[in-house]
Parts: sequence; structure tokens; C-alpha cells
Amino acid sequence: MPKAQETLLEIDLNALKHNFDHLKSRLNSNTKFMAVVKAFAYGSDACEIANYLQKLEVEYFAVAFVHEGVQLRNAGITKPILVLHPQAANFKILIDNCLEPNLYNAKILNQFIAVASAENQTNYPVHIKFNTGLNRLGFSETDVDYLSTTVKKTTAITVKSIFSHLAASEDLNEKEFTLNQIAKFKRIADSITKALNYKPLLHICNTSGILNYPEAHFDMVRSGIGLYGFGNSAKENKNFKPIGTLKTIISQIHTIQKGDSVGYNRAYTTDSVIKSATLPIGHADGIGRQYGKGKGYVIINNQKAPILGNVCMDMIMVNVTDIDCEEGDEVIVFGPNATAEALAETANTISYELITGISQRVKRLFVGQ
Repeated sequence: MPKAQETLLEIDLNALKHNFDHLKSRLNSNTKFMAVVKAFAYGSDACEIANYLQKLEVEYFAVAFVHEGVQLRNAGITKPILVLHPQAANFKILIDNCLEPNLYNAKILNQFIAVASAENQTNYPVHIKFNTGLNRLGFSETDVDYLSTTVKKTTAITVKSIFSHLAASEDLNEKEFTLNQIAKFKRIADSITKALNYKPLLHICNTSGILNYPEAHFDMVRSGIGLYGFGNSAKENKNFKPIGTLKTIISQIHTIQKGDSVGYNRAYTTDSVIKSATLPIGHADGIGRQYGKGKGYVIINNQKAPILGNVCMDMIMVNVTDIDCEEGDEVIVFGPNATAEALAETANTISYELITGISQRVKRLFVGQ
């Protein structure tokens, strides 16, 4: 691949296909696959990623908010799209774009029924979320009777799926908790299916659920982080390929004398003569200030270059004293080898936060396929 000449996020579609194929290999042939492409497809490019996955015959997509689903429709996505956290103010737009809402409490349920009825909808597909322990969004188990009674009173909607979200599926120390969530979900699904007299799709597994709890795959699974190359454990990471490589270049190299400082607030002061390299990437690009003062690093000519001082809005400075490099050389911020997960750990955070935070001003370059 050509060397970077500017800051860019290189996205490998071959790696995406590898990850999708691996996840599919863990499923029964009749289990549907929902690709989660919220947050710009975890910091990459939702429209490009979704169009590619649509060609691979993904059955469903999921986004967080209505405007994300509208963007996918405008980009040519025709498969069903679940909106995980819709707001009532956007219900008409949602219907106009054939998006499918997650309805998670009595208020949002009744608001959607009212809008769907006013729009003369019949059997509009909706998804009902139950809270089984994450305590974020969802009806409770005690709401089953109310929910089924309310749904049966209207012809405006039909329940396409019933789902929940596992709280700690990646942590096998929490296996008992997860199994209790799954058992609770089964009870809820049985109760509401009997009450409705038809069977919606059932889904509870996220990426780690797919990998660790095959007995809970049900009718469909949802994968986000796995598609983008992370298995949430050292063992599973070996089966995935990170799709994104964040690259930049060296703009300038300085020789910093002993006792001199680098960057804003003089956050780093040398105790010997060093060489620093300035890179055109900063916290406006998604490399937060938490990576400053030596916590983070980049890779230059296969060597780690620690970040010096505070991260600037558009630049970072790194220590290249012991690295043979020149102005214009390529720099790897993260990629398949120096992973986003490893970089995130230096700032006590997770790969999700790092990759989803990459600014939209960073150029995207698609490779493979």
C-alpha cells in the first residue's frame, strides 16, 4: 500500500469481509445477522460500510439515531434498519424513510402508535426492547401484560422483534449474571409471544454474546465491534482483523535542548537533549488530551514514539530521539499490529472510544475488494 502523505484513516474492506465471515461461521445457517453501523460505523464510514455489507447479504442494520438511518437510505441501503434510540420528534421522518424504531417504555410506545395512526400506517414494524439487567433502556418483565394489551388494541404497528442487551458478555467472570439475563429474556419472550399470538424475532447477543453464548443466538444476532476487528479478548482478537489504520506523517523534526519545554503549558521539559517530531493530528481529530504527557505513542519505522506534553488541537509532538526518521516519513497511530485497543489502554479507556472518536475531517481511504 502507498505510504501516507497526509493524515488519513485507511479502511480495509478485505478485513471487514474476514470479520463478517468469521462471525457468520459461529452462527447457525438460519440465524439472521444485524450489522451495527451507528456512530459512522464505529468511526469509519457508515454509508460505505453498509453498502459493502449489503452486498454480503446482511439481513439487518442498526443505528443509534434517526438521522443516521436517513443517511443510509439516501446512500442506497434498502435492507431493514433498526433505530436503537429514536426520539419522538423524529417519528414522522422515521416513517417517511421506512426505518424501524426500538420502543422501550410506555411513553415512547404510545407516542409512536399515535404518529403511526395519524400517518395511516398499518402493521408498521417496531422492535420492543426489554431491560434484563443493563439498566439503560427497556421495558421491565412486569410490563409484559400492559405491552401486549396495548399492541393488540391497535392495527398501526406490529412487533417485528423482541430484544435485550447483555451487560457483560465479554467477561466470563460474570457468566452467572449473563446466564440470568438470558433466562430472563427467554421468560419474557415466551410470555409476550403467547400474548400476541405470533412470534417476533428474538435477539440478545452482541459481538461477545455471539462468541461466548451460542445457546443465546436465537433468531438474530447483532454485531458492532467484531465487524470492525475486535473480539474483546486476547483469545478472540486473534480471529479478527482491525479494519482501520490511522496514519499521518512527520511535518517537522526539532532538536530540543536540555531544560527546554515542548508544547502548551510547558507540559514536558527535557532533562537531556532530545529530538521531537511534530505530526499533523490532534484532539480535533480524535486523539484526546488524555493521550498526552507520555501516556500514548505512535509507531514510526516500527518503533514506538511516546507523545510529548499536551496534545494540541491539530498537532502532537512525539519523542524520536532513538528513531531513524525524516520529515515526511509515515506514522502509524493505530492499525492491525499497533492496535487501537493497545493505544486506548495507555489512557485507561477502550478501543470503542478511540475509533468512534476519529473526526470526520480525517480523510477516509478504502482499500481491498
